[in-house]
Amino acid sequence: MANISAGTMLPVRKISRQITLSAGILIVGALVTVAVLSLFWTPLPPAKMQIVHKLQPPLAYGLLGTDQFGRDVLSMLMAGCWNSLSIALTSVAIGGAIGSIIGISAAAIRGMFEALLMRACDVIFALPPILSAMILGAFLGTGRFTAIIAIAVFMVPVFARVTLATAMQAWSRDYVLAAQAIGNSSLTISLRHVAPNIMSQIIVQATIQLGLAILTEAGLSFLGLGMAPPAPTWGRMLADSQTFMGAAPWLAILPGLAIALAVLGFNLLGDGLRDWLDPRQR
Repeated sequence: MANISAGTMLPVRKISRQITLSAGILIVGALVTVAVLSLFWTPLPPAKMQIVHKLQPPLAYGLLGTDQFGRDVLSMLMAGCWNSLSIALTSVAIGGAIGSIIGISAAAIRGMFEALLMRACDVIFALPPILSAMILGAFLGTGRFTAIIAIAVFMVPVFARVTLATAMQAWSRDYVLAAQAIGNSSLTISLRHVAPNIMSQIIVQATIQLGLAILTEAGLSFLGLGMAPPAPTWGRMLADSQTFMGAAPWLAILPGLAIALAVLGFNLLGDGLRDWLDPRQR
């Protein structure tokens, strides 16, 4: 009976993993398509104001209505999708690259070097991205560059810890011990053997962190620390909608749903990739 139950659960788990990966690919693919499309076409210019049509509900003027300045909400959501995704992708790429190099280096050198790097990561991790953006904004001013750097700095210790843990496991494998036995240097082993074998874990972590980066960017924009107006972002749309929650609730609901959908999509994609790339899960 136990064998029958176990045999029944295996196809169910496989189907569940396939659904998770497919849903993540579908959501992220749709977001990327909308973001790229917004570079070439939107129903109206996102920054175009039409005061005479302000606070029109969905379908009354445009598919998703207008805001307090008469700007088309759908056009702003499309342009905000590109701004949010581009900031998130850039910051995760920068933070992931630096953090991965730190983690691989710490696993190869060990000792005091590893301890110092990890303590430095602890210090960085103690500073939330909102505080980092405020500090950077005092010197650099608010904008896309400040948001990218603030989020990237927050990503470095996350990737450093994940990479260190997986690299330490790789260093205990037989193929690494064999490479050491024939006289390969730590740098050669890290580049030829360790890094390629932990790349799947780094990719999965990057996919999951993209959802967090989008959420963080929305928080920065909500506080006025993101991209400067009139560039639309989902976080600023939420901030601007506070005054009109009663008269125009769609101004808060729509960007909130966009943020939630983006975070959900990247989390599903990360979970699906983890199961697909891990031979033990397969």
